[in-house]
Amino acid sequence: MDDNFENLKIMVIDDSKTIRRTAETLLKKVGCEVITATDGFDALAKIADSQPNIIFVDIMMPRLDGYQTCALIKNNSSFKKTPVIMLSSKDGLFDKAKGRIVGSDQYLTKPFSKDELLNTIRQYMPQAEQ
Repeated sequence: MDDNFENLKIMVIDDSKTIRRTAETLLKKVGCEVITATDGFDALAKIADSQPNIIFVDIMMPRLDGYQTCALIKNNSSFKKTPVIMLSSKDGLFDKAKGRIVGSDQYLTKPFSKDELLNTIRQYMPQAEQ
């Protein structure tokens, strides 16, 4: 597969340093620009400046959880169309449904593999350069 991940801005919001570092390392290797945030408040402060193409957000975070963060992103007209993928170690139907209700585009269960992460990004890559 000849993917071009160059110039893609990916935001990873997770209170786990391990998850942020792992995702950042994998994504930078394929050419993505990566913006990380430790929680929802940190992310909301960075989103307007960075204008990410895709946002990954952990559900269980202190202060502002992933559901609240996703809802705030999706309720902002500037970012309504930005794909938000929920990250969670829980894979229950209720969690996935709640993610959909707040506007998430997809749900990725942790721990995720490099292939799962890249396949998720492929689904939402801008189709401009084909």
